[in-house]
Amino acid sequence: MMFPLTRNALRRFKIRSIQQIRQSHEKHSPDFHDKYGNIVLASGSAFCVFAWVFTATQIGIEWNLSPVGRVTPEEWNDK
Repeated sequence: MMFPLTRNALRRFKIRSIQQIRQSHEKHSPDFHDKYGNIVLASGSAFCVFAWVFTATQIGIEWNLSPVGRVTPEEWNDK
């Protein structure tokens, strides 16, 4: 009973040979990504690094939030 169901399901998929797959992936002319892909990636990465460096150094974030050595205990009032 499962065999005909499986066979019909597999028939719906087109089985392509390796040569057909290779031919469909060949590029005939360079496109935008071939020409400018690396430049766009490098400029986007540089912008991201610059933005994080600016954020981390210029907007006044306190990186050491530990109170050790900065907080002094108050005198105890026993009244």
